Amino acid sequence: MNIFSNLLSQATQPAPAKKQRRGIEIKSPREIEIMRQSATIVATVLKEISELVKPGMTTADLDAYAEKRIREMGATPSFKGYHGFPGSICSSINNEAVHGIPSPKKVIRVGDVLKVDTGAYYQGFHGDSCISIAVGEVTQEAAKLIRVAEEALYKGIEQVKAGVYLLDLAGAIEDHVKSNGFSIVEEFTGHGVGRNLHEEPSVFNYRTREMPNVKLRAGMTLAIEPILNAGSRHTRTLSDRWTAVTVDNSLSAQFEHTVLVTETGYEILTDRSKL
Repeated sequence: MNIFSNLLSQATQPAPAKKQRRGIEIKSPREIEIMRQSATIVATVLKEISELVKPGMTTADLDAYAEKRIREMGATPSFKGYHGFPGSICSSINNEAVHGIPSPKKVIRVGDVLKVDTGAYYQGFHGDSCISIAVGEVTQEAAKLIRVAEEALYKGIEQVKAGVYLLDLAGAIEDHVKSNGFSIVEEFTGHGVGRNLHEEPSVFNYRTREMPNVKLRAGMTLAIEPILNAGSRHTRTLSDRWTAVTVDNSLSAQFEHTVLVTETGYEILTDRSKL
């Protein structure tokens, strides 16, 4: 989930009366082990949702399932109540890029591109991940968009290692997306994750000089999450104050993993393939 993570990236002066936000946190081995558990809960829920989703279900059905499973595994939903968000998942369909609110009125149909983003808070630490699901048979454009979005995430992850910079991740993501003819949503970014759902640094998905080019250190935990649109990169937020949709009604896809930076590379904490 990346709600308000874009605010971390803005180069603005803090109000004098407000407390300065905390810097980048390096997790201890004990904290990393807890994060492995919170991340495994998230990965488990998303894998199960990817297997059970079918046309005719509603996004409220998926939300109820996710909350039930997160709590059964001893955690609490990270998203529910976060800045007032009402669900345990963000469920965004087709032209909805991010932060779709689960609803019993939103029915999942054949051909949909469904994004499911969720988080779990376990023993003081969060895990965070998102998947895009092709519901039944989708168009060739939709299938390509989903494939390239997932590839772009891994292109970024493959750059992760102590000593590299955020621009190395951003450049790898941007190059892969643009070479495939898609655009990158810039209004929302990835972020640090740990004790808080959103921590520094902002993890952007495109080259920029407007945000700090942070050098990665072992023990950092990052939520890397490129959001791709088939058309314009721009989004607008609906009257519900959460759901961001593409301005041109084009399709959108997103993938996200919680990733640990190590001295020699990375560990994908929300890796569903290991379940």
